[in-house]
Amino acid sequence: MVSQEQRRRQLAREKFLRQQQRRTESRRKARVRNSAIASVLGVIVIGSVALYTTHVLGGDDKKTDAGAKTTPSASAKPSKAPDPCQKPAAGSVKKLSWKKEPAMSIDTSAKYTLDLSTTCGDIPIALKTSAAPHTVNSFDFLAGKGFFDHTKCHRLTTQGIYVLQCGDPQGTGMGGPGYTLPDENLKDAGLKKNTYPAGTVAMANTGQKHTGGSQFFLVYKDSPLPPQYTPFGTISASGMKVLDKISAAGESTGQGDGAPNATVVINKATVTKS
Repeated sequence: MVSQEQRRRQLAREKFLRQQQRRTESRRKARVRNSAIASVLGVIVIGSVALYTTHVLGGDDKKTDAGAKTTPSASAKPSKAPDPCQKPAAGSVKKLSWKKEPAMSIDTSAKYTLDLSTTCGDIPIALKTSAAPHTVNSFDFLAGKGFFDHTKCHRLTTQGIYVLQCGDPQGTGMGGPGYTLPDENLKDAGLKKNTYPAGTVAMANTGQKHTGGSQFFLVYKDSPLPPQYTPFGTISASGMKVLDKISAAGESTGQGDGAPNATVVINKATVTKS
């Protein structure tokens, strides 16, 4: 017969094992979440140097990404949806670079709109001028110089987080304007429970503070991210329809993180004061 003391010890062991299992699962989820954040948006350049990492979903800490890639078999080939977009307008990307952030020239009390005229349709964006003045001022400056014209939106994520990334003149995730911007508006009321809601436009960065440049991402579906990326605009309803078309075409790797299948090129970027 099992004594009362033996039974007490058995129950204690079982409780300890349950606690260990819960802690192990909690650590695993934390690693997956953190690596997903780092892999998808650590992409912007500081000057001419960039951090651009992609991870493969696997069994160890180096290869965990809740929102990115799975390991394909040798014979697996991602299916490619038809391109829903038009051919890019004639022209080429300008090779422009500056050593420092442009001087403030916008009216921070006024309303500004960024219109991305893309091969897939127009994406109007209401800018948060007073909340992110440095960022909006930079976009006004860069758009006025034609910096974004003819640039590709080089990255689409379709698992874990749901964003289209643009603003790199090189189209590789390694380009920028030569200067960096301070983080702004990280306490935006719309960023609830570590989520960037659909319709948000925010700056990409290297994962370090104050490293935004020209690359930005458009959120087409609520995405779990910590408040570390300057939210500076809101996409219009018509712009969201364009993003839905782009996301429906998928990305090139079939693994949730790669170049969009759609030919997404910004023919012209325009900032307008209203």
